[in-house]
Amino acid sequence: MKNLTKIFGQSPEKALSLLEQGWSKKRIFAETKLTVGVNRANFTVKEGEIFVIMGLSGSGKSTLIRLINRLIEPTFGSITFQGENIVEMSEGRLREFRRTAMSMVFQKFALFPHRTVAQNVEFGLEIQKIPAKIRREKAREALALVGLEEWENSYPDQLSGGMQQRVGLARALANSPQVLLMDEAFSALDPLIRKDMQEELRELQEKLKKTIIFITHDLNEALRIGDRIALMKDGSIVQIGTPEEIMISPANEYVERFIEDVDLSRVLTASHVMRRPETMVYDRGGPRVALELMRENGISNLFVVDNSKRLIGVLTAEDTAQAIKENKGLDEIIVKDVPTVSENTLLNDLFELVSVSRVPVAVTSESGRLLGVIIRGAVLGALAGNQDRVRKAVSEDA
Repeated sequence: MKNLTKIFGQSPEKALSLLEQGWSKKRIFAETKLTVGVNRANFTVKEGEIFVIMGLSGSGKSTLIRLINRLIEPTFGSITFQGENIVEMSEGRLREFRRTAMSMVFQKFALFPHRTVAQNVEFGLEIQKIPAKIRREKAREALALVGLEEWENSYPDQLSGGMQQRVGLARALANSPQVLLMDEAFSALDPLIRKDMQEELRELQEKLKKTIIFITHDLNEALRIGDRIALMKDGSIVQIGTPEEIMISPANEYVERFIEDVDLSRVLTASHVMRRPETMVYDRGGPRVALELMRENGISNLFVVDNSKRLIGVLTAEDTAQAIKENKGLDEIIVKDVPTVSENTLLNDLFELVSVSRVPVAVTSESGRLLGVIIRGAVLGALAGNQDRVRKAVSEDA
């Protein structure tokens, strides 16, 4: 999407000129009665990612997603998909493109009450005049993906809201689209069902690797499912980034206010608060070398690794000092039962482990290589919602 813009009203070129001069959406409407729906949006969606566009009501997010498949015609700008500009497509080419490359899932399900579940899923294929036998096979495959194969002969009013939305998703998937547009797809669902659908979408994405553009006004939903998030305000995109980037480095005061009530511990992972560990290679020193390293670095624990930096254990200052007095070797004092987590472990899942462990919690790779150590203060700060404390800890570690 390059400079993608939508102005509602007569003579929209007037507003384009005023936008270039730095006029706000509010001022343009007051002076010209023209409404800026989307203001020069520039972004690229990567193949296979869930790209979330979010914002409050009136921010322009639903207009933006409808510009992408031209349910709303752009005033200005381009939308390039695999080298082809969607804005320049003829009506015939656009219809073909919508049928084969891009599908949409709506908030209100939009199911036909007089059709069975399978017939609803087949509808897009039927429009394309796909033979009945192939339609039914594709419908069954799509229903199996969303766990509704046993309900194919039921009618929509026999299903729960969450099941109806699964039918809508299956209908979109039946066309095997490369891009899936989801406009507030889960917002009409009850909170518990909505959370289940979010988890199911992530699981489904692990299998299908579709390119998904997902619209929501719910920050927690965006953080839960998005690979990257674009935050909109008054028709403009104010920040694009991963959930972690937006939480740790908000672009401006508006974004800061938007995220201030979010529980960081359910967004940030061990990789964001771990610090570089002080280490000693196992066969390159004994207790005296270890204690000296601890004194030099002002630490009370020292990690012991092999030549490939795989974790062997940890030494405490108390045990090391006692070993020197009693002339003990490293093997007798290394704590080998070190709690370990991966880089992707959520802070919320670290709290109990950090609180009860006698030694620091280590962050390791799948091969056992030591990557970092967890700071208790950063974890506690995140659980308390203290973003400044977490950011300070991350900054100091960097």
